[in-house]
Amino acid sequence: MDKVFIKDLRVSGIIGIYEHERDTPQEIVINAVMLTDIRKAAETDEIADCVDYEKVANRIREHAQTVRRMTVEALAEDLAQLCLETPGVRGVTIRVEKTQAIADTGSVGVEISREKA
Repeated sequence: MDKVFIKDLRVSGIIGIYEHERDTPQEIVINAVMLTDIRKAAETDEIADCVDYEKVANRIREHAQTVRRMTVEALAEDLAQLCLETPGVRGVTIRVEKTQAIADTGSVGVEISREKA
């Protein structure tokens, strides 16, 4: 499988279980690696045959900014399913990181992989 990726998408959103996390948006960093077959897109050189990473990034951003999940696990699952709804995507690895959750860390989070059934 070939890969189309979105690296270090920075979003501000409500995520967390603590009261202060429910009131103040925080930075969330999202990475997505989508499995696809790029041969047709490479042959035709047409965006219609590509996984449009700009559209996927915009959908990820919109969802993460508005969903107000309690856990990074739930947000990661949401985003994986969103990516799998994209035409041509056969599998995805999503990484969701909170950069402000724990002092003295660069970030904490989860990484999941999902495939179309």
